[in-house]
Amino acid sequence: MLSCVEYKTEEKIGILTINRPKALNALNSEVLYALEVLLEKIEIDDIQVLIITGSGEKAFVAGADITEMADMDTTEATKFSEKGNRVFSKIENFKIPVIAAVNGFALGGGCELALSADIRIASSNAKFGQPEVGLGIIPGFGGTQRLARTIGMSRAKELIFSGKVISAEVAERIGLVNTVVEQAELMNETLALAKKIAAQAPLAIEKGKKVMNEGIDMTIGQGLDYEVASFGALFSTQDQKEGMSAFVEKRKAKFESR
Repeated sequence: MLSCVEYKTEEKIGILTINRPKALNALNSEVLYALEVLLEKIEIDDIQVLIITGSGEKAFVAGADITEMADMDTTEATKFSEKGNRVFSKIENFKIPVIAAVNGFALGGGCELALSADIRIASSNAKFGQPEVGLGIIPGFGGTQRLARTIGMSRAKELIFSGKVISAEVAERIGLVNTVVEQAELMNETLALAKKIAAQAPLAIEKGKKVMNEGIDMTIGQGLDYEVASFGALFSTQDQKEGMSAFVEKRKAKFESR
């Protein structure tokens, strides 16, 4: 069952690949289950960055599997949405940084999967959109919430209400993706960024992600208080001592996550 999602590691980098190329990597219950199982295992793995991508050159994830959804009733659809939201929230709140390497179509659930990552790098042929309204539904895996938080309410409403599909270039311009690269260089560029992140202090990155993710739902005052407390807490770590000593001594730091 887990063959629809593959996982491998490269140094301190984990690479998770949705592997249903004949279905353009569409998300069905099997894929969501496999993601949930693998994420539990990856969480205790000794990696510092996770990359999520899709197999083949045509699609990251072309959407949720319409053939599976077509005959769902309200109860079944609600459970499907709950499952997708649970998995994508797990990705969003993963303790290490998650990078989506978006190759080709990222529509519907595929766009929502990319949105759950911390950073999105897209190939030049990537396409993004939330076309669910054309099927008589709305985004069900977090699109109504994460898209607005990423590109602003007005732009998010335009994309969701119109169902239009946008290019990687437009996605970069409106802040939906961080960077656009040639398709042949997508994984090389993504791995280069992942390795740069993995070379930093792991505890600091974990704390920084947590403070930003949680602080966005606080008042600015509460968020700043949270930042101050977290900043101070890191001065009790060995990584802080090593990082500052290495800087003063003009050598490369050796972080140990403690």
